[in-house]
Amino acid sequence: MTVVTIHYAKTHLSRLLAEVEAGGEVVIARGKTPIGRLVPVAPTRPKRVFGSMQGQIAVDEAFFEPLPDEELALWEGGDA
Repeated sequence: MTVVTIHYAKTHLSRLLAEVEAGGEVVIARGKTPIGRLVPVAPTRPKRVFGSMQGQIAVDEAFFEPLPDEELALWEGGDA
């Protein structure tokens, strides 16, 4: 983490932004008092679209049937 004064930050903003782009963090201080922080922006996740897999997958009635005892035991961590 780098700590710089406001004057330095105004003069060297491009250099400080390059440091932040590389994953660093810069604290801007007025004198010796920290007042702000430059950090990388967290990437935004795309919104989920309801029904985006429509027509690409199918679930038949067998999906809802109980598992055989042997397979159920494997899921529960027991021996078959």
